[in-house]
Amino acid sequence: MLLYIYLIAITAEAMSGALAAGRRNMDIFGVCVIAFITALGGGTIRDILLGHFPVSWTQHPEYIYLTVSAGLLTVLLARFMHHLHRLFLLLDAMGLVAFTIIGCNVALELEYHTAIVVMAGMITGICGGVLRDILCQRVPVVFRHELYASVSMLVALLYLLLDHFGISQDINLAASFAAGIALRVCAIYWHLSLPTFSYSPQQWK
Repeated sequence: MLLYIYLIAITAEAMSGALAAGRRNMDIFGVCVIAFITALGGGTIRDILLGHFPVSWTQHPEYIYLTVSAGLLTVLLARFMHHLHRLFLLLDAMGLVAFTIIGCNVALELEYHTAIVVMAGMITGICGGVLRDILCQRVPVVFRHELYASVSMLVALLYLLLDHFGISQDINLAASFAAGIALRVCAIYWHLSLPTFSYSPQQWK
């Protein structure tokens, strides 16, 4: 199940990357690059930091074709994308949770400390979007809007907690996935976010 969700997630993330590239008036090559980085960048950074080689997508070239094709398809369907906004939010939430769990599993297999496992899950979940926004010259969305990175962290913690208590893998996946989706949807619906820090030297004069 997680594999199918992962494929849906990287497709949705690639399309979100293509839309971000379009907002910056990039050419078709730029669209493809941003789509690829958004979809697979988080997993790439995770693998490099954990020393998990070869990097996962290099063993699955079909992921390259899928993400690039999704980016190009977005160019063709751009005029209809505003009608699919809510669907994209749901797919993005699914991607966040799926990426987080996958990242945790990779770190667990490598027998890393619990804190590193949580960070590996978060890196996989959010870093593709961070790279997308940096390359598109904007403050990463995950640091500005409704709970996002926090959802990734909570999903990772829940997943590890259930694993610690010996809950079966299938039940753990279902529970962590449902909890993550519910939390992300609630954050969007009620505009839940962490407190922001605003600093201006003038205000302290």
